[in-house]
Amino acid sequence: MDAVKTWTVRIDIGEHDGRTRAVAHLQPGETAALTGIGFARLDPADRDVPVIGDEIAVARALSDLAHRLLRTATDDVEQSTGEAAHLVM
Repeated sequence: MDAVKTWTVRIDIGEHDGRTRAVAHLQPGETAALTGIGFARLDPADRDVPVIGDEIAVARALSDLAHRLLRTATDDVEQSTGEAAHLVM
């Protein structure tokens, strides 16, 4: 049977003065933890629907986390091979 690994992402969401901040935390196995951050701002002309701000901030935090994870993977490939790597999403 193939080995199965589980990585868990915890997302913390906070709101203050019309700004929503999301922080996505990943502890990938035994390597260093990674964190992605995303923000959303309520436009004064828009109706205040907090869940929309949460969705935008979380999406941005996950995107930031994905880019950081890909950068980490790129660095690991380069360290392993001794050659430049250009991983893309």
